[in-house]
Amino acid sequence: MMVNRGKALGVCAGLTILALMGSASGVALAQVPTAAGMPQPLEPQLPRETPEGTLAANATPTLTTLEAAIARAYWSNPTLVAERSTLKSVDTLYPLARANYGPQVTLQGSHQFTRTRSEIFPGLFNRPEGFSSTAQIIFSQPVLSFGRRASQEQNALAQIALEREQLRLVEASTMFDVISAYVGVIRDRNIVELARQNLALLERQYSDGRARFAVRDITSSDLQQVQTRVEFGRAQLLNAQGQLGASQALFLQATGGLPGELSAPPQIALGVGSLEAAYGIAENGSPIIRGAQSREKASRAAVAAAKAERNPNVSLESSGTYGPTNLYQNQLRTTDLRSSVVVTMPLIDSGVRRLSIERARQQNDADWRLVDAALRETRQSVAQAWDAHRAALASLEHLRAASAAAQAAYDGAVIQEKAGDRTTLDVLDLARDLLNIRTSYATAEASEYIARAQLLSAMGNLEAPKLITGLPAYDTNANFDRVKRRGDVPLLTPLLSGADNLVSGNVIRDERPIRDPSGALRVDTAVVPLEVPPAPPVTEPATPAIVKPRTGR
Repeated sequence: MMVNRGKALGVCAGLTILALMGSASGVALAQVPTAAGMPQPLEPQLPRETPEGTLAANATPTLTTLEAAIARAYWSNPTLVAERSTLKSVDTLYPLARANYGPQVTLQGSHQFTRTRSEIFPGLFNRPEGFSSTAQIIFSQPVLSFGRRASQEQNALAQIALEREQLRLVEASTMFDVISAYVGVIRDRNIVELARQNLALLERQYSDGRARFAVRDITSSDLQQVQTRVEFGRAQLLNAQGQLGASQALFLQATGGLPGELSAPPQIALGVGSLEAAYGIAENGSPIIRGAQSREKASRAAVAAAKAERNPNVSLESSGTYGPTNLYQNQLRTTDLRSSVVVTMPLIDSGVRRLSIERARQQNDADWRLVDAALRETRQSVAQAWDAHRAALASLEHLRAASAAAQAAYDGAVIQEKAGDRTTLDVLDLARDLLNIRTSYATAEASEYIARAQLLSAMGNLEAPKLITGLPAYDTNANFDRVKRRGDVPLLTPLLSGADNLVSGNVIRDERPIRDPSGALRVDTAVVPLEVPPAPPVTEPATPAIVKPRTGR
């Protein structure tokens, strides 16, 4: 996934990062060196809406369950927390739009020096000069804008809805990173253990080979073949350990904790039994589609705002001025009070408004088409994740059977080699096959689990509260409800807003239909599990075969 808006953070090379997991109530400050060598305080702090249980859990630096990793990332991942703050900033667009209905009062004061040189008669000048002070108060009250301010309100609501879907995208991306990192560490730990077991097996084979070479039971070429595989096995183990280190770093980056003894992740319920059902859920709940629809509504409101610029504008204006009777003294004062009803009606603008409307319409058409593109993208993501999950799930059983067969084949080959019926190269090849199949099985297990998460993300259901029962959910309405009336003047704002919306109508009420010619097409799954009859059991012959021992090659 992606997101984006999103939001990637760079870290200066050469800095030492010390991660502290502490409660928001206060921890001892740590000092990390900066590029200039000066200490920089590290102050662990979580947002004030973070639940108390999460604050206490953050005091533990290690994580052992997927539930704990998801809960910590949900409330403390910097990218996700930053996106919530971005939503809070976008929430203020609505009260800002409603504040335009209220009165505006401006107070202005000045103290100036004026000197004038006027010629009264040829060669005779009058030179008055002096200081004067003036104070002025200006009051303006919008009355009716014929849709201008109502369009701003609706645009703000569409922008807030768009940012909420962006937050859902970032949350899904964060949860996917957490799940991928958690499963990746388990996978790479298993691969390291398999590589270690393979190396131990090869070293035993090499030890036995040296003993047999000492009695000339095998040749030097046989021993060198084993030594080749031993050295290659050591390289494989080192590479696997390097990959594990990278996975653990990703785990820390995604979750904010260190991987402890990780338990097996719980099964993720998909909630759908067919690809068609997955399509249906995604088309109704995907943040990509819903975000595209909100963006189209915002540009639709912009079209309404451009059209409203052709309408008149009515406002009340009053001013009061207190100043001198002339500019050169402050002894004699005058007071001027004025009130008026101002009606502004645009007449000729050389096509500016018409072009603005056309520009807004074309932008809205582009956003409308992007809804179709979002639908295609979502369906592609759903189909890709569905087939990846089905393929990985179907292959697990075959890989499990292949692993058991490879283990039996290797064990038998070792016995046969000692009896002289197998070459050293045969045993080494079977050991390599056993390692490859076991590694493939560990990788397929992780891929199947990650494909589940990818499918949930494509459907719009990869959200922490849906994954963990009882996890407190972040309330996107809480901040909006807190600030939405801050720009209102009691009685006045609702009255003027209602009148303006009555003129313009609610232009963002309905979702527009899909215009993509292929909008009704959906690809079917291409993964068909193979109907393979069970393999017959391997039985030993009634009379053991007589094997002639080999003394050399």
